[in-house]
Amino acid sequence: MEISNQLVCHWTAAAAVFLLAGAIKGVIGLGLPTVAMALLALRMPPAQAAALLIVPSLVTNLWQAGPRATFGPVMRRIGGMQAGIALGTLGGALWLGVPGGAWASVALGVALMAYALWGLTGRQLHVPAERERWLGPVAGAATGVVTAVTGVFVVPAVPYMQALGFQRDALIQAMGISFTTSTVVLAIGLAGNGEYPVSAFGGSIAMLAPALGGMALGTWLRKRLPVAVFRRCFLAGLALLGLYMVARALA
Repeated sequence: MEISNQLVCHWTAAAAVFLLAGAIKGVIGLGLPTVAMALLALRMPPAQAAALLIVPSLVTNLWQAGPRATFGPVMRRIGGMQAGIALGTLGGALWLGVPGGAWASVALGVALMAYALWGLTGRQLHVPAERERWLGPVAGAATGVVTAVTGVFVVPAVPYMQALGFQRDALIQAMGISFTTSTVVLAIGLAGNGEYPVSAFGGSIAMLAPALGGMALGTWLRKRLPVAVFRRCFLAGLALLGLYMVARALA
């Protein structure tokens, strides 16, 4: 009975974590793996936490890549970046192997915080339309290499997509497309190195329901946030993500 109660508490706590992480992703478009890993690691080994993330992360990214009605126009603007992400991630994963390196996480975290704080001052980057054709693949390739080194795929992809001037929902969709590309390609690259986790799929599938429930709640909240409030939440989320990455690497 005691073991049964422990298991119930374990899975209830894990489900609550994925509900919260999904809600944050629904509001600002990112953060599910970071929030989930940070909280799950308090109760279980990091390897087990990472295994639980596989299915919820991929499925919520696919959901975020919708709706189909606006997928085409968004994809046309970031298609070159997706090609760059594929090449950069595969090349980096096969060359560098498993994501790691405290120095890389610290540098990426500092870059995220600097960009977010700069954006919170009211400044915003802008990419002219005539530069998108060549700058997109470059930003994608750089994102791919960063992904291979750190396992995080938000820089420089997210600042670049924000600089394209997407409206709120289009930006969220663009991030969903980009994160899906990065997740799939990184998994392929790691599989080539024999480093892709294949255990704990049952638990990962079980955590999909609370993650999707949280994301539905977050999406509902996002659509009711004023644009200015959403932008501040988005940038604050990036800053917190960066702070967490630095703190985790230096701990």
